Amino acid sequence: MAKIELKLPKMGESVAEATITSWLKEVGDTIELDEAVLEIATDKVDSEVPSDVDGILVEKFFNVNDVVQVGQVLAIIETEGDDQNTDTESEVEVSTLPEIEQENVVEYVNQTIAVAQDAVKPIASSEDRFYSPLVKNIAKEEGISQQELDSIVGTGMDNRVTKSDILTFIENRSGKTQPVAPKMEAPKVEPEFTKPIKNEIPKPAPSPVVISGEDEIIEMTRMGKLIAHHMVESVQTSAHVQSFIEADVTKIWNWRNKVKDVFLKREGENLTFTPIFMEAVAKALRDYPMMNISVQGDTIVKKKHINLGMAASLADGNLIVPVIKNADQLNLVGMTKQVNDLANRARNNQLKPDDIQGGTYTVTNVGTFGSIMGTPIINQPQVGILALGAIRKVPAVIETNEGDFIGIRYKMFLSHSYDHRVVNGALGGQFVKAVKDYLEAWDSNREI
Repeated sequence: MAKIELKLPKMGESVAEATITSWLKEVGDTIELDEAVLEIATDKVDSEVPSDVDGILVEKFFNVNDVVQVGQVLAIIETEGDDQNTDTESEVEVSTLPEIEQENVVEYVNQTIAVAQDAVKPIASSEDRFYSPLVKNIAKEEGISQQELDSIVGTGMDNRVTKSDILTFIENRSGKTQPVAPKMEAPKVEPEFTKPIKNEIPKPAPSPVVISGEDEIIEMTRMGKLIAHHMVESVQTSAHVQSFIEADVTKIWNWRNKVKDVFLKREGENLTFTPIFMEAVAKALRDYPMMNISVQGDTIVKKKHINLGMAASLADGNLIVPVIKNADQLNLVGMTKQVNDLANRARNNQLKPDDIQGGTYTVTNVGTFGSIMGTPIINQPQVGILALGAIRKVPAVIETNEGDFIGIRYKMFLSHSYDHRVVNGALGGQFVKAVKDYLEAWDSNREI
């Protein structure tokens, strides 16, 4: 019989840990190849961990609600055949061990144990300080101790240590094996506008909520808590500015009504407005690549690929943002299939971690709920998000060669939120104007 380790797989960029939400198999249960053994949740998406082999579950190492690091062993599955999980690295010949004087044996063993304990000691968040999975992962990879991490001055919300803070700490300590006392220098006189603002007034505690006996207490879901945290963090990270513009989509409305039945019969897919709008956004991002960026400290990362995030509703009413990779390379048929596939899998909770990774710009359709416009919060680390308002049939002035007259048109508002740290009003306005122009220039005779 062979014992195979079931490990927490790598789940995409920046995802270093996951929380076990439920075990689908118990000790003694038979498991088939690719059958789900447990369900996990990350700060990105819920997912399942399948088995790589046929066998019997003989041991579980974690319980529900435990947090597990990527690569850790979750369970042992016993299979028929030879043991393939023998740790050959631990089989070290005596001749390969370093020669040690007998009187130093005890000291050598103690040092080895101390080093091993430091290596496996996890970085933890204290009651007074929270460390993100990314910061803890960097600390682990760079060998930063808990004491060193606690000493870093954080510049984030509530003095949290950001990625920039820990990278600066690593850069400053490189090449130094012992702490060095700071060199005393004459104080610098900085211009008033460059000095950091010090919050000398303590932050007041939130006012307690008065609860009566008739009020209902509802616990926030895990995803609800994550969304709330990300939204607050985004507002405190980016300087949000909005630009609004109205687009006449009468040509698109009439064209879709003309071709949607043929499209459904031929492709087996419903042709909604979303892929049409996504196509226009992808073209505009190609025209204005400085909207397809991220901010990292004091540098700008210009993205090579246009990966469009698409806000989609989950069954519990929360939102998730699956990503259409290389959206500018898809034709309308391909875009429609991608949009429908991601939306359906989001509703059925079947998205995989990779489906929500790597987005460079996000689109959200607030018109689905009847809103004519909105001020969406940027999906970090992106710098822009576009809200699509509801399409309305309204009276409008129509300009023709014979003069102006009043007619009925289909119109919608586009609401563009962008990060004013790196996107000025001109670029933010030009981008959303480009989306409008692509929509209004729709070819009414376009073939599908």
